[in-house]
Amino acid sequence: MAEFLGNLKRTKYCGQIRESEIGQQLTVMGWVAKRRNLGSLVFVDLRDRTGIIQVVFDQSETSEENFAKAESIRSEYVLAVVGKLRQRQSINPNIPTGTVELVASEFKILSDAETTPFVIDENSTASEALRLKYRYLDLRNASYQERFKLRSDVCRIIRNYMCENDFLEIETPFLGKSTPEGARDYLVPSRVHPGSFYALPQSPQLYKQLLMISGFDRYFQIARCFRDEDLRANRQPEFTQVDMEMSFVDSEEDVMAIAEGLIRKVFKETINYELPENIRRMTWQEAMDRFGSDKPDTRFGLELVNVSDIVKDCSFQVFTNTVANGGSVRLINAKGFASKLSRRDIDALGEFVKTYRAKGLAWMALKEEGLQSPIAKFLSEETVNSILGRANAEKGDILFFVADKNETVYASLGALRLHLAEKAGLINHDEYDILWVTQFPMLEWDEEENRPVAVHHPFTSPNTEDYQAGLLDTAPLSVRAKAYDLVINGQEAGGGSIRIHSRDMQKKMFNVLGFTDEQIEERFGFFVNAFNYGTPPHGGLAFGLDRLVMLLSKTDNIKDVIAFPKVQNASDLMTEAPAPVEEKQLRELCINVDEQ
Repeated sequence: MAEFLGNLKRTKYCGQIRESEIGQQLTVMGWVAKRRNLGSLVFVDLRDRTGIIQVVFDQSETSEENFAKAESIRSEYVLAVVGKLRQRQSINPNIPTGTVELVASEFKILSDAETTPFVIDENSTASEALRLKYRYLDLRNASYQERFKLRSDVCRIIRNYMCENDFLEIETPFLGKSTPEGARDYLVPSRVHPGSFYALPQSPQLYKQLLMISGFDRYFQIARCFRDEDLRANRQPEFTQVDMEMSFVDSEEDVMAIAEGLIRKVFKETINYELPENIRRMTWQEAMDRFGSDKPDTRFGLELVNVSDIVKDCSFQVFTNTVANGGSVRLINAKGFASKLSRRDIDALGEFVKTYRAKGLAWMALKEEGLQSPIAKFLSEETVNSILGRANAEKGDILFFVADKNETVYASLGALRLHLAEKAGLINHDEYDILWVTQFPMLEWDEEENRPVAVHHPFTSPNTEDYQAGLLDTAPLSVRAKAYDLVINGQEAGGGSIRIHSRDMQKKMFNVLGFTDEQIEERFGFFVNAFNYGTPPHGGLAFGLDRLVMLLSKTDNIKDVIAFPKVQNASDLMTEAPAPVEEKQLRELCINVDEQ
């Protein structure tokens, strides 16, 4: 049934046709989104990536053979149609082409189609698994077409902006050396070097710093990256980042200014949204103390309140023991929630915080009939009043407490405030909340490895003041980093740091992380040796392109902005990757698979 194009050339995209072209002969091509047979008239909604145009096949204006062929058209057939544009009698105000229609004088069926496994419609009830299995069909929906046009526009704007600011676009290798420090690498076996492996890049970090040593001064790349880690709604095993690096900078503000200019331009030129001229700065410590997160969503309140000093000597042992052991007691005042939450709801919130390793959730509710709380009997009237005063509590409010080590308190109350805000509809999803988080800790303690690990990566420069005070030797976990993250609506949109450019400082950092000189040479020798030959001060940043497009298109699932995404177990439902390979391939790679 398929026909060749012959001399037909598309003159217009379907969604771009307007009333100004009435009376003109146009040629359009696309897929049949919908078909209606009214006897002597056949109507077809023809779809391409720009939108839909209504095509009319009129029995009185075409041959019997042509009309019979028109009657055979079904959904998702691919057509080329030549016709004259006219005013539409039944106007469809929901589409830009709703006032016109194309009366077909000639058409060809370029490809027929079987019945699709689900209806291609924005409101399809098909499961996500089925739609991912037939991803190429789901991508025909207008929402996906719009998102991927947006993604393409973002890339174009980025390239233009970076070039205007004297950055060079340079590609770095996919096949590199595994330097295990952070997420797990995806490994690629080498056929010509049996028993040896390449690693796919988690980021171009080392290469871009080497480019600074090479003298390229300003580099950028829209880079593919790979991390073998557990998936979440906004994570994928392969992703794209907008990577940049600059030489002759030693201030975080130098890099942040370039990044701000880029992000402002992207928002303005894609969704016509004006970001503030002066983007807020917030230290990591303030973000954790107020919001329990290093990527705080500040579009609503529900801030954390520290009451450790008030309860340190009370009779409630959970509180006093926690403070005595170096932890903290903090609360959230859920204003107006006391009448909205049943005891069952409160118990459910207690189970919710346990998923963040909290041992439980204490509470106080200020109801019309008075204070209700299972812990009030352990607290003096003076202590209760001090807590209520610091929390700015009023009738109708309910206070939720977590007592534990700081990282658990932050994680559990930070998650609880987001949960409560979503539940109560406190978040304005039409608003963009943007800020920089700065002065991150340089290091954190890894209990599994029983050693400090880098919060960002081991190439981040320490805060000058902390380094000169010798804290890297005496109190390494208190050292701040010259690191910065850009946070948009509670999502980390990008992050970077000023890098170490001194060989001695880099060696010291590796030593603090527990690496021996032999391990440094084995894993990073090629990198640290380059420091011997003149290394400029430099810094950089990377934006997550997928996450940025996700925020711009106001979806909450990163799979919506990646053409062919993976699912929760890192598999591809469409291609069925990963999959076994032939024994011959394994033998060539000297690999023996142990299925145990």
